Amino acid sequence: MSLVRAARRDCDAVAASIFVNPMQFGPREDLARYPRDPDRDLGLLREAGVDVVFMPYVTEVYPPGFSSFVEVGQIAERLEGKRRPGHFRGVATVVCKLFNVVRPDVAYFGQKDAQQLRVIRRMVADLDLPVQIAGLPTVREPDGLALSSRNVYLSEDERRQALVLSRALRLAEDRYRDGERNAETIRRAMRRLIREAPAASIDYASIADSDTLEELRTIDRPALVSLAVRIGSTRLIDNVVLDDA
Repeated sequence: MSLVRAARRDCDAVAASIFVNPMQFGPREDLARYPRDPDRDLGLLREAGVDVVFMPYVTEVYPPGFSSFVEVGQIAERLEGKRRPGHFRGVATVVCKLFNVVRPDVAYFGQKDAQQLRVIRRMVADLDLPVQIAGLPTVREPDGLALSSRNVYLSEDERRQALVLSRALRLAEDRYRDGERNAETIRRAMRRLIREAPAASIDYASIADSDTLEELRTIDRPALVSLAVRIGSTRLIDNVVLDDA
């Protein structure tokens, strides 16, 4: 809804899509149980003044015989792309199709899905798509937990333990602010903190070049600090950018 409000503020007309994209889910991922509440979504979008909502069926987006895909390259093969093969092919393909259907002047994405934002920017630049990509800050609960559809999977205890993600990111920011530039030193400190949560299992703790997502030894340029952590059976992601600017 923060993206909707920004679009409503900046633009003459606002279109939104509601589509759980099967192309970006792996065979053992949570497509079948992914949270869906279209009536609530439509009510919120109506209240926010959205002009058009596109809710296609899967067969509309991927009709029989569909066989064309968008592959974005190295930036889509790291981090989430490495752990979830084919994920960003699904993301880039459906976003490219939505851009072609709606023909927006501006499209709004959240920084919470930091790699997705960078993949889409790369696709738009490489394919000369006539759309401006606006990235907006991650929205958080008062205690720091990043908002996510998957938060509904968390039990009350897991919800408390999930705060280790935002705490680990704040630790990285604090160490950087105090002058630490050795990326592995900060990675190790983040991993130690996360392991204090009994339900936490680390998928990755990354400090990478903010543009290319190549892992850094020394933080000598803007860096994306990103995490993927399972709290119980729920996989959560979060990130911050370290930058002196």
